[in-house]
Amino acid sequence: MPHVTVKLWPGKSDRQKQDLADAITKSVTSILGYGDEAVSVAMVEVAPSEWTDEVYGPDIAGQADKLLKKPGYGPLAGGR
Repeated sequence: MPHVTVKLWPGKSDRQKQDLADAITKSVTSILGYGDEAVSVAMVEVAPSEWTDEVYGPDIAGQADKLLKKPGYGPLAGGR
């Protein structure tokens, strides 16, 4: 623990995804004080045509009270 899931559109290279996972792991270990072995990171690709139904609705708008960083698009646009 912790486990971080990143949902993104398809098209990023494996190298880009691995670099992001490494950066997330580094931040988690540095900021939260966990060891590297405690952190897991998943990348879930979601097609743009499915983003609203699979991500924006349930994960963003549906959990707006839990968001620490809001998107700059859609009804919740406008900051932290």
